[in-house]
Amino acid sequence: MRKETPESRPFLSRLRKRWRPWLRSLHRDAGYLAVGLTVIYAISGLAINHIDDWNPNFETVSSTHHVDGPIPGDEQAAVRHVLDQLGIKEEPREAYRVADNQLEIFVGKRSLVVETDTGTVFDEYEEPRFFLRVANWLHYNRGKAAWTYIADAYAVFLLFLAVSGMFMLRGRLGLRGRGAVLIIVGASVPILYITLAGGPNG
Repeated sequence: MRKETPESRPFLSRLRKRWRPWLRSLHRDAGYLAVGLTVIYAISGLAINHIDDWNPNFETVSSTHHVDGPIPGDEQAAVRHVLDQLGIKEEPREAYRVADNQLEIFVGKRSLVVETDTGTVFDEYEEPRFFLRVANWLHYNRGKAAWTYIADAYAVFLLFLAVSGMFMLRGRLGLRGRGAVLIIVGASVPILYITLAGGPNG
């Protein structure tokens, strides 16, 4: 009787024995490709998730300045005096006296509170958060156009990672054992939440 060799086995039989290693290789490579976008979306998602507690795009910066006096009593002249001394060329969008010795000036997103008797200026403005503002911009798909296709491709990668991960192992570690239990547990989280929260109409 002729001894069967790997080369003499039917193609489909050999294919069945080799598809899992191929799947693991594809899963690994897709995972590497998705790392960069996953980090961006994960960090941005955490930031946006707590938008009621903080501003994920900007941080408020406060500083104190001093302008030389005397500060004019006329409101418009006082505003121009302060802005000139601070080197601010932009025209204010609003300015008014809060009290006899206090003037408030708004320039863009910048707020200046001036104590006219001492020349002290309390300066408060917003600065974009490093990395987070750009990550949130991408997360919200503000760029539109080409980024839509990149985001779609990333979603396909995640779908492939989720589905391929279910079939990488067989037996008690795969869909016939622990894998099935974990899939059910993971799927039950959103289902349970929707049930308890009442869904979109709750």
